[in-house]
Amino acid sequence: MRRQRQDRRRSQCGLSMIELMVGAAIALFITAAGSTLLVGQLRESRALMLDTRLTQELRNASELIARDLRRAGYSGHPGIAANPYAYTAAAATTDILSLRYSMDASENDRVDINEEFGFRRRNGAIEMQLGGTWQSVTDANVVTVTDFSVTPLIAETTVVSPCPTRLQSRGVAIAITAALASDPRVMRSVRTTTRVRADTLTESCPPGATT
Repeated sequence: MRRQRQDRRRSQCGLSMIELMVGAAIALFITAAGSTLLVGQLRESRALMLDTRLTQELRNASELIARDLRRAGYSGHPGIAANPYAYTAAAATTDILSLRYSMDASENDRVDINEEFGFRRRNGAIEMQLGGTWQSVTDANVVTVTDFSVTPLIAETTVVSPCPTRLQSRGVAIAITAALASDPRVMRSVRTTTRVRADTLTESCPPGATT
């Protein structure tokens, strides 16, 4: 009978202090590991979000510039000898882009103030010229544009039939580099190329040749 009572008392005893401390240490270790993993995932998620935001901002700017370049030189009277909207590319890489295209309902063959456009980098932002005013394309509070360049691309093809004929097609390469305003360590670059309308055709025949 006494043995049964002693066994019952032993079975009802709680955990010892050492067992409690070991259990608490294991719980703290698991909690710390989980917290570290969670913080790491949050950092990766934030970095991915910032990178995506920066890349999207640059793509939007480059697509806007490319879209306007494809319209450069447009005239309501195509094929006229002296196109007042004709795009003239710079001879070398520059950080300012100027272009013109017609917006007339009825073509007047004259470049009006609202038909002059351009792009430039100023105060860490890409700006667009609309008529006589400049407006920001990128938000300087979100991204800081560190580089903006426009490089002319010229391709020539010569055909002899029967006179040498040279076809010159033009394009422009646009490069933009920017960093996040909130974290300058996050930096990305985008580059895009686009064709410019109105290829140049030059024919040169020697005297007496038949075209």
